[in-house]
Amino acid sequence: MKLNEQGISQETFQIIIDYIEEVKELLSSDIWENIFLDCSKNEVLVFWLLYQRNEVNMTEIAEYIHVPLNTATGTINRMEKNELIVRTRSKEDKRVVLIGFSEKGMIQFQNLINELMYYGMKVMSAFTKEEMALFYKMTTKVKEILRQEKKKEETPKKVRKITIE
Repeated sequence: MKLNEQGISQETFQIIIDYIEEVKELLSSDIWENIFLDCSKNEVLVFWLLYQRNEVNMTEIAEYIHVPLNTATGTINRMEKNELIVRTRSKEDKRVVLIGFSEKGMIQFQNLINELMYYGMKVMSAFTKEEMALFYKMTTKVKEILRQEKKKEETPKKVRKITIE
C-alpha cells in the first residue's frame, strides 16, 4: 500500500509529511533520551505496571504489554541485568516468581515520571484554557477512533469452508 491511498488530498498529505519531519527534528536524541532514560517501550510499560501493582508475575507482564511470554522474559532479563527489577519467590507459592522494582529501578521510574511531567507541563503551559479544552476533545476523539479500530481487529474472522471433492 502506498502512503497516500487513504483518499486525502495531496496538499493535506504533504502537510502531514512536513509536520512529521518537523516533529522528528524537534525530538532530538538528547530530548528523547531524557524523556525515556534509555528505556524501551516494553520497559516503560513494565515500569508502569509495577508502579500500579507493586509485584507481578511473568504472565501478567506478558498480558499487560501484549507480547508473548518469551518476549516478556527477554525484557525482564534485560531489566534485571540493568538492576532495574528484582525477581523473588512468592511466599504463598514458591513455584511462582514475582517481579518487583529494585531500588535503582524505582529511582529510574521516578526520574522517568519527572521528565514526562517536565515536558508535559512545558507544553501545557503554552496552551490557553480554550486550547486545552480543544486538545482534550481532540485526543478523546483520537482514542475513540483507535478503540473502534481495535474492536474491528478483535472481531473473529469468519471461517471459510472449502469443499474438497
